[in-house]
Amino acid sequence: MLKSFSVSALILLCFVIFETAILSNMLFLPAVPDFLLIITLYLSVNNGRFFGVSSGFVSGLFLDFLSASPFGLHSLLRTVIGYVAGIFNKTLNMAGIFLPVMIGFFATLMKAVLIFVISVFFADSVVPYSLFSKAFLFELAANSILTPIVFKFLNVFSDLILLDPEKVS
Repeated sequence: MLKSFSVSALILLCFVIFETAILSNMLFLPAVPDFLLIITLYLSVNNGRFFGVSSGFVSGLFLDFLSASPFGLHSLLRTVIGYVAGIFNKTLNMAGIFLPVMIGFFATLMKAVLIFVISVFFADSVVPYSLFSKAFLFELAANSILTPIVFKFLNVFSDLILLDPEKVS
């Protein structure tokens, strides 16, 4: 389990650097696709709730250190999303394209709803998504389309990042 978590954290670190250093500086993108969310979904659905919560927290912590958002916001969001995605462990067949697209779509919507709920309590420091803005719709579409692609990419590393089925809870 330690090996799987370490390799997963290394993959998350590489993608957070890619997301924050490269993708965020591309001016032609209305919004940055959330690769960390997609990776957290993959790890959660395949490894269970505990691994989903852990990887969600770590990916959020990486983003919290590298973004200007309030510290802990991304950790909270991704921990909750990792837990919810981990509930579907052993129940979903992720081999196709349609189901990963739907998971990416609903996880992005869930992220927007959670940010809205948090912004109600912390209106001065958290800005919610405008659900019909060009940026949010682009992120929603990009996450949905990229989810099966990233899942296939992560399947290459499945021996390193997936737990044995009997250890998954």
